[in-house]
Amino acid sequence: MYDYRGEPLKNLSVRREWSFETTPDGGSVMDPLAAFATVSSTVDELLGKPGMRSVSPTHIALCSFWHSLLGIDSGGKPTIPVLGWADTRSGRYSAQLKKRFDEAEVHDRTGAHFHSSFWPAKLLWIRKECPDAFAATETWMGFGDYVAMRLTGRRVTSVSMASATGIIDQARCDWDDQLLRYLKVPRTHLPEIAPSGTGLELNRTAAKRFPQLKNTLLLPAIGDGAADHVGSAGLGKDRASLMVGTSAAMRVAFSGPAPKRVPRGLWCYRIDERRVVVGGALSDGGNLYDRCTTNFGLVPKSGDFRALSPAASGITVLPFFHGERSTGYREDIQGAILGVTAENTVIEILHAAMEAVAYRIAAISDGLAKVSKLKTIVASGGALQRSPVWAQMIADVLGRDLKLSAAEESASRGTVLLALESLGKIDCIDSLESSEGPTLAFDPARHAAYKKARARHEAAISKAYGTEK
Repeated sequence: MYDYRGEPLKNLSVRREWSFETTPDGGSVMDPLAAFATVSSTVDELLGKPGMRSVSPTHIALCSFWHSLLGIDSGGKPTIPVLGWADTRSGRYSAQLKKRFDEAEVHDRTGAHFHSSFWPAKLLWIRKECPDAFAATETWMGFGDYVAMRLTGRRVTSVSMASATGIIDQARCDWDDQLLRYLKVPRTHLPEIAPSGTGLELNRTAAKRFPQLKNTLLLPAIGDGAADHVGSAGLGKDRASLMVGTSAAMRVAFSGPAPKRVPRGLWCYRIDERRVVVGGALSDGGNLYDRCTTNFGLVPKSGDFRALSPAASGITVLPFFHGERSTGYREDIQGAILGVTAENTVIEILHAAMEAVAYRIAAISDGLAKVSKLKTIVASGGALQRSPVWAQMIADVLGRDLKLSAAEESASRGTVLLALESLGKIDCIDSLESSEGPTLAFDPARHAAYKKARARHEAAISKAYGTEK
């Protein structure tokens, strides 16, 4: 719960953990009915808090993970599970799309490469391999749009959510007709793109389920990455947000038209009709560390990460255990741990994995330099909060000072600020200061060492998988 100044109300918050499930064939799925039930029970818990008795909520603001895809039939029932960005089963159809279209031209128009993260490959895969589900689907939408549909009965989406599907013309803020024709998806089978600030009334079922919210309007969801950026770094070409949570991303956001040429390896989405966000995302972030400790049993018993010199172990980790997005968008790349000897320790392996993620973040930073000249980088995310060593490592690899975000929930804060602006409750947030905490200064000597190590890391990737021109 937030007030009209964008400040959270004390003791009126609830958190529930929820995640996608992986399948052996590369799936990353979520049961939409169970997930919505979790959303509903979370709202129940919040509304049941003693402090809510004196509160009259006027709006519900949502953010939701970008790229998810769900099919809904004419009766509002799901035809497939929610597919997440990490679902790679449609990967081979990316190659088919690349043969049919000029990928560079489509990338500049839609802001997205052909990749299993985005809707074109997923929709083609469903149409070819799940024809009954494809035929039964009346509307394709993301999970945030599904929540809105269940609460309001409306099949709508926001510019922000639509912008990350890979089938929207970023300049026109509208669905891309050329791709839709090829995918055999009529416009009528996609949600209406609602203008920012559109308030949706709750339907009878939701009003009965949550009587305290019967007069509350719901705003269509915005993308989690857009919300996180606004809530941590704020807007402007001179500032970037760096987020390392389960995955990792680095981006800039600003008012104005989308770039006519999107740097290769990066993406371009939208916050709303007036603002774009350009950046790159890694499939491996905190989940790579978790994978090493949980799946591989690499649990350190003693030692100190801070005592290790840059790349001193001789281990090279290729951080593609969850596939590759930025900067290569290669569907064929897999993760690897190379150069391990009998003398290496668990801490050295984990340290090398953390370094590898930092090198990929540096590659994104190089691409962003073609879009803007950065003065400030604001870092957030659970992985960095849990590991100050990792945050310092990234600063040293980038050769840039990092400002740590002071926002406890940057995505939630950004969602509320954008909602309040669209409702006229606060002024334009373009000049709003970022939520900055302490500054991590980079170490010039360690940066020089990491610069050489990064070159060796890039060479190892090229040797393993080749380099696309």
